[in-house]
Amino acid sequence: MGKSTPLKVALLGCGVVGSQVARQLLAQAEDLRARIGRPLELVGIAVSHLDKERPGIDRELLTDDALALASRGDVDLVIELMGGIEPARTLLLAAIKAGSSVITANKALLAEDGPTIYSAAEEAGVDVYFEAAVAGAIPIVRPLRESLVGDEVTTVMGIVNGTTNFILDKMTTDGADFADVLAEAQRLGFAEADPTADVEGFDAAAKAAILASLAFHSRVKLADVTREGITAVTASDIEAAKEMGCVIKLLARCALSPDGTISVGVHPTMVPLAHPLASIPGAYNAIFIESRNAGRLMFMGKGAGGSPTASAVLGDLVTAARNRVRGARGPGESTYSARTITEAGLERSRYYASLTVHDEPGVLAQVAATFAQHGVSLQAVRQESVGEQARLGVMTHLAMHREVSGAIADLDRMPTVRPGISLMRVEGD
Repeated sequence: MGKSTPLKVALLGCGVVGSQVARQLLAQAEDLRARIGRPLELVGIAVSHLDKERPGIDRELLTDDALALASRGDVDLVIELMGGIEPARTLLLAAIKAGSSVITANKALLAEDGPTIYSAAEEAGVDVYFEAAVAGAIPIVRPLRESLVGDEVTTVMGIVNGTTNFILDKMTTDGADFADVLAEAQRLGFAEADPTADVEGFDAAAKAAILASLAFHSRVKLADVTREGITAVTASDIEAAKEMGCVIKLLARCALSPDGTISVGVHPTMVPLAHPLASIPGAYNAIFIESRNAGRLMFMGKGAGGSPTASAVLGDLVTAARNRVRGARGPGESTYSARTITEAGLERSRYYASLTVHDEPGVLAQVAATFAQHGVSLQAVRQESVGEQARLGVMTHLAMHREVSGAIADLDRMPTVRPGISLMRVEGD
């Protein structure tokens, strides 16, 4: 093909991100041509509703037959921005079978059934790129997939959901309750009308599965990720974190365990103020990496929104297009390590337990003894008297989750301890 022959691009989905991608493809046509070496031609956009107004987009490009568009044998690159498992999986597999390289932002599909997509691409000899699936504009997939491939990553953790970070940040700065801040986030457009995927940690868990798969060269699925949302976080928890020199963040954490397995989870976590992730404000995302040789690395930016996510999609599009021009391929799925998931209960962390007890002699000693019986060492204890009761805040040293859970279960049965013990992870050793 000559340098003037365009590479044909099909777009599946034209929502907030898809419409931005389409407009930028048209507006930046000359710059993209210079970067790739051949022009790009947008030949079709699959949409659900043909009659919807889409300013700046030629209606002649629109079709409601997504499968026919994805299956076209003359298309070089297919961008999938529909989301969800189906029909996205069927459409991507059809595009791959037709010989197209694919770019997707579909975190749910990749976390649930990524290997099916990767295997099909390997067999067809085409590329799969998915930078926009994890943290919007933040470049994190490519560093893990390519830049750090000569190193050994030991930990990847971060704030990968802007909605929950906005809510927790507002709870910290304003002292407001969860429900009030969620309502504000919905008014401002930071949270959906149904915020379940965000506030219950499903969105972050899908991203954690992708990050762990990349970092540790092993297949990690959504079902492998332990998950806890932020709906139970209270103003009292926020205040307790402040008193302990911490802030609460919803962290996705992927780490090598001492036995060589992979620990992957999403949990509200107390983060010490000295940690770089503690200062990430509002709806921003940030990802923190530790590796054997490179040491500590930090990536921060906008993790959602039309323009930021479109930036990541176009970056992948340029890379896949360059590969097409050169007759080359990018990196495929790397699973050589085949590490298993850390057994439930064996994950190690520091913990903060908050409990209400009768304010009488010997109770604190009983609480400390209960933790000791389960092999849990205490780092700090704070006590606040409230009438005839006392509020205890207990910070542990590094311990296995099952040991801490066993101690909490025993404390729950003690007559001097009120029901409703809260437990939260604490980042750091």
